[in-house]
Amino acid sequence: MTDAHILRVALAQIAPVWLNKVETISKIETWIKKAAKEEAELVVFGESLLPGYPYWISLTNGSAFNSKIQKEINAHYIRNAVEIESGDLNNICELAKQHKIAIYIGVIEKALNRGNHSIYCTLVYINQLGEIRSVHRKLQPTFEERLTWAPGDGHGLRTHSLKAFTVGGLNCWENWMPLSRTALYAMGEDLHIAVWPGAKRNTENITRFIAEESRSYSIGVSGLMRKSDFPSNTPHLDIILENAPEILSDGGSCIAGPDGKWIVEPVINKEYLIVRDLNFNSVLEERQNFDVAGHYSRPDVTKLFVNRERQSLIEIKD
Repeated sequence: MTDAHILRVALAQIAPVWLNKVETISKIETWIKKAAKEEAELVVFGESLLPGYPYWISLTNGSAFNSKIQKEINAHYIRNAVEIESGDLNNICELAKQHKIAIYIGVIEKALNRGNHSIYCTLVYINQLGEIRSVHRKLQPTFEERLTWAPGDGHGLRTHSLKAFTVGGLNCWENWMPLSRTALYAMGEDLHIAVWPGAKRNTENITRFIAEESRSYSIGVSGLMRKSDFPSNTPHLDIILENAPEILSDGGSCIAGPDGKWIVEPVINKEYLIVRDLNFNSVLEERQNFDVAGHYSRPDVTKLFVNRERQSLIEIKD
């Protein structure tokens, strides 16, 4: 075995400074530095952590048409969304380069190529050189999320080499989409990253299922959100808090091995940095009896088509 076969991963289970892009970035930077002190080579943050999940929708009658309340909260959300092309992630990229640590992070993205006024639930991968290598916009927002997030495209369905591993990631309930998982498996994924806003009820079953289905390491990383995490300057905070439980997201970050057994069971109700070493040899051992994209596939019978074009309303030729 060589050092290339051992990967130290960190799972950063934290709450955002909700809907405050600047302060949430500062908090993320602190936790990247904590992971670097633990000599982690990959650190993962939860879905939509930067600047936060749209909890208000289910608490304030989010489906009310033409509601002034919904418009004002939505505008606040968009103002605090991440504009990658304008350098909002530059400091995070610089930390990745400085500490030679790869990063997966869930952001709410304003997309310049889609007019810059709609927002996307996006999973960003930054490599150890500080380069953004994939920007995956969630294919299908779930239930009430559709009232604020636009549907993404397949451009970010990509895997990345990290030491001996091939890593890939999906947002939340995308992990329940068989063909999306299959796309990553077929690209050689053997370390699967699933990011969530935070709920043990989501991570406790699908994390182990993905590990056993793919015979890969499966990591679930969740955020936290407590009633006390809503900043006082949040628009219509009184209405939001009126129906909010004390804990909106309880975490549930965890790791399962390629045999489907727990390495770290779901951790709940605390900000916490989980750090573990993963041994690539375990992947090779478990692929002996089942390799979903290899010897246990029949591409002559069933085959998946993936469109990775970045979608836009306009194509300009000057």
